[in-house]
Amino acid sequence: MDTGAVGTGRDRLQQAIAQLVDAAGPTATADEVIDAVRAYEEARRFLDRAVVNATADLQRRGVFAERGYRSPTGALADLLGWERFEARRRVLAAENVCAQIGLDGTASPARLPATATVFACGEAGLRHVEVIARLLASGPARRLDPETWAGAEVQLAGKAGIYTPSELHTWGTQLIEILDQDGPEPDDSPPAQLNELRISRFRTRSGGKVSGRFDDAAMFDAIAAAVDAGAAPRDTDDQRTTAERQAEALAEVCVQVLSRGRLPETGGRRPQLTVTVRLEDLERRASSASLEFGGRLTPQTLRQLACDAGVIPVVLDGTGVPLDVGRIGRIVPDGLRRAVTVRDGGCAFPGCDRPPSWCEIHHVREWQHGGPTSLRNLVMLCTVHHRLIHHSHWEIRMPDGLPEFLPPSWIDRSRTPRRRPPPVLTPVG
Repeated sequence: MDTGAVGTGRDRLQQAIAQLVDAAGPTATADEVIDAVRAYEEARRFLDRAVVNATADLQRRGVFAERGYRSPTGALADLLGWERFEARRRVLAAENVCAQIGLDGTASPARLPATATVFACGEAGLRHVEVIARLLASGPARRLDPETWAGAEVQLAGKAGIYTPSELHTWGTQLIEILDQDGPEPDDSPPAQLNELRISRFRTRSGGKVSGRFDDAAMFDAIAAAVDAGAAPRDTDDQRTTAERQAEALAEVCVQVLSRGRLPETGGRRPQLTVTVRLEDLERRASSASLEFGGRLTPQTLRQLACDAGVIPVVLDGTGVPLDVGRIGRIVPDGLRRAVTVRDGGCAFPGCDRPPSWCEIHHVREWQHGGPTSLRNLVMLCTVHHRLIHHSHWEIRMPDGLPEFLPPSWIDRSRTPRRRPPPVLTPVG
């Protein structure tokens, strides 16, 4: 139970709702029941606004990121047991109708000020906000000049209290098409014939930058086809941008090629990830390491990488002289991986449907801490949920040989284990 001001407010809210329910009870007139239904809708919209404001506040504070979530959508979905599209709807509203705080602490007005006004007074619901935000983020709307774009937002917000969300979408689409009559300007300049790829490592932090251009249609199509295979949204409300999905897909393609593909040797060896660990870090059970190209690794990322990868450890003394170069070894043999695949059928995290080909194998009890490479200690996770397990307080248990996931206490105070629904088996005979 919540305590303090939040608990007191919740108790009063429940009392108010109970009072409304009683007022619309069996002895109420039809008009009184209708009035109660209107009051319920007003209360629902009020609570929607409260959730949106709280979501914006948590985003400004960076609370979700601090607790291991890259996406506030995923955090809200796990916290409240929502479908991701429901969580995304609140996040989208928070991004568009709430004031934003810049990196320097300066407050800026809401991206959709007119929509924020009608949402705050209850004339527009969450679905209206979603429709307006998506219409004004469309390609035709982005081609409008700022003044026309702002005028379109005012007109859309003005219709939110009149039209249903579907009607508003139809009307708004026509409005933007009229305002964007000319369409995009044609580009008549001939393309330069160039094929190039640049890979550069960041000097001041981990990671790097990849940029390229391919005028050779066949080369570009080969790259695009490989990326497209893994860049589809994971569900109907995947919050990642197209660029983010494509970046992760390209990295996953490269990981799969390093693991199972055919590449020319470099310096007499097959290309693999080389992890460099200082002796003192190794004595602290590899709390830090670095990659050949990508820079420093955090302890969480290092543990994630060690779950299911071909890794060559290089141990350095205090002066940077290599003391030992380990032999490459695949931690999870192919046969055991197939057994995990048969059992989990893809990412085992509840609500995820990523197939086995885009998943990694995770040691429930970490290998570096003595966890065995056995079926009862392995679980299949997609990249997103593999990272979540290593960077948050989610835990995995295998009480009966099947994975179950314990949410952090801030998501579920009772930490009730969660599992994917088991398959429905039809009895025979």
